[in-house]
Amino acid sequence: MIDWNSNNILKINNDIDCFSNESVDESKIDDLRKKIEPWLTAIFQSEHFSLLIGAGLPIGLTFLAGVKAQGMDRIEFENYKDKIKDWADKTAKNFGRGNANIEDDFRSAIELLQGLKIQGNTDAEKLENEINAQLDKFIRNIIKTENEFSKSAKYQEALNVLKSFLISFSSRTATRERTNIFTTNYDRFIELALDNAGILTIDRFVGKIKPIFRTTKLELDYHYNPPGIRGEPRYVEGVIKYTKLHGSVDWKFDKNSITKLPLEFGVDETTNLIPSSPKEFSVIYPNSSKGIDTAYFPYSELFRDFSNGVCRPNSVVVTYGYGFGDTHINRVIEDMLTLPSTHLVIISFDTASGRIMNFYERMNPAQVTLIIGNHIGSLQNLVDNYLPKAAIDRIQERLVRTLEKRGVTEQVNNPDTNE
Repeated sequence: MIDWNSNNILKINNDIDCFSNESVDESKIDDLRKKIEPWLTAIFQSEHFSLLIGAGLPIGLTFLAGVKAQGMDRIEFENYKDKIKDWADKTAKNFGRGNANIEDDFRSAIELLQGLKIQGNTDAEKLENEINAQLDKFIRNIIKTENEFSKSAKYQEALNVLKSFLISFSSRTATRERTNIFTTNYDRFIELALDNAGILTIDRFVGKIKPIFRTTKLELDYHYNPPGIRGEPRYVEGVIKYTKLHGSVDWKFDKNSITKLPLEFGVDETTNLIPSSPKEFSVIYPNSSKGIDTAYFPYSELFRDFSNGVCRPNSVVVTYGYGFGDTHINRVIEDMLTLPSTHLVIISFDTASGRIMNFYERMNPAQVTLIIGNHIGSLQNLVDNYLPKAAIDRIQERLVRTLEKRGVTEQVNNPDTNE
């Protein structure tokens, strides 16, 4: 049985280990590494492989840098304060989210605004102005967090941790399908780390001066011609497909299309590059109670990418920092797990107020791996101890083959032995 109140929960196949932080020492870490690393190494080379990143990643990353992240804390509206709060609380509970957050507050306020406009109520303009002001504040706080992160004394150290984290997921052999990275975050920490790590990104945006969101998905990729061989291009290694399911702070509407703003990472949040009206952004706040949000442009295309990417036989989805609070995403994962050959790996710092437990208990336990806790779910500990080494490390592969030819296979498999 799983002890959901434990500090750390590890479940691999039928092996369950629930332990406290007090029991973690070097021998325990070594034991955990022998269980987790080989399992994840096999998982990471599955036929179809996807990583879903939630708000837990920027929270963990900014903690490493000593910066306070823009969280999902509640906001209060002056107009219709109690009605918005009560409706947000009620709907969040009805749809299994537990406690409401800022997305529920925004959604409730926007729903109320539409009703006031239909009625022709004179309060509609006041509420709309307040919603715009709160949206603007939220967007600028995200950019402020990026700015403070870039100026932190621990900036490079924290960025290196994130780079190592993403390299582990993106360094599949080129003969396999590209890793799909999906995120519900609006910030650009992942893009920053991908660029710094030299990982090539394929998304729906096309163009350099003014990247435009392409509604027609083209299966583009990166290839190269090996020396001495013509007409046989090979896939470039270290390439991922990237999708921001809920939008981004640097997206905006522009004449019936979506474009990227020339918004530098670490820019001051008061910059004039940010549109004065939040309506010009395509960032919206879809969550569990409004699946209809995702039926509109560009979110229908983004969620179609998510569904097509994960709902296939022999598919694996790894979640990190995702609290299973968005039922429109949960539904896709549930559909994927109806296929017996699929698998879900949940990596999290905690149980997300019980939402992970509720989701797990509805699924087939044999198809779910749990790596949860403030030790094994920590971003730093994962990178240092438990994530697999990059699969495209050719030097390591050649070393293993060379030692095997020399008859020292035992030493390769057991490097601590003296033989």
